Amino acid sequence: MKSPLLHLILALIVCVAALAGYWVWYTAISAKSTEVTILQNQIDAKTESVARMATARTALAEIASDEAMVRSYFVPETGVVSFIDNLQARGRSLGAAVSVLSVSTGGTSAQPTLTFALVIKGTFDALMRTIGAIEYAPYAISISNLSIDHELKTSWSANLRLVVGSRAADTATTTP
Repeated sequence: MKSPLLHLILALIVCVAALAGYWVWYTAISAKSTEVTILQNQIDAKTESVARMATARTALAEIASDEAMVRSYFVPETGVVSFIDNLQARGRSLGAAVSVLSVSTGGTSAQPTLTFALVIKGTFDALMRTIGAIEYAPYAISISNLSIDHELKTSWSANLRLVVGSRAADTATTTP
């Protein structure tokens, strides 16, 4: 029979080997778990980034129409003639004659403006309706000066200075 001391030594060797094996496997699994955690954090960060980009794209698409609407309130540099035609058409439709005396630029480079000097002639009713129609036109307009004169019995005239928000001309290029 074998001695109990040999059994004890053999049992201790097996126990130490098992503990050493357990420690090696635990260290390896712990290292892999740390790598997995780091990779999961990177995946979560990328997923959040993609979600934010998708949200931003959606928001940009939604505000594109709003931006176009806001841009329509400002007269482009190349649209001055059509704006003047619009003013004159408003006056004609209300029974007044609108004449443009001068157009000048102003404001800052960040917020350019156009200043119009106008003369409106017609009956008092047509004159006031035309001034109101111009003031409430769908543009960034402010009236900086207004004077009304009574010329004849039924003829009135108004000298009007408008400041209109402007913007740079659209630089859309087309490719044939």
